[in-house]
Amino acid sequence: MNRLSLAAACAAVFTLTAGAAFAEGAVVAKLQQPLAAKTKFIAGGAMFVCEADACVAAAPTSETFNLKVCKTIADKVGPITVFTERRALDEARLADCNALAVAKAATGTVLAKQ
Repeated sequence: MNRLSLAAACAAVFTLTAGAAFAEGAVVAKLQQPLAAKTKFIAGGAMFVCEADACVAAAPTSETFNLKVCKTIADKVGPITVFTERRALDEARLADCNALAVAKAATGTVLAKQ
């Protein structure tokens, strides 16, 4: 009986932790300008696939939705209008996210494609 209780407890813990990890939705960055070609890169431990006016990480980690990742995306593909998972980045943080990309666009700095 003791082993059965331990197995049930382990199963419950696994279900709770795995459920939290898999319950997270995709992280989506809507772009200010559509892309000419499909682009892929890793940021925040997740693969982002960018097409048209959106970049999507279908299998995000707990590190994928944050300001640093938003800045990485903006640096690679341009300013972002919305950065969201289950919630969206507020306007002030979104402006901070886009600051470097906007500055590059204003100065005409273009990076070589990876």
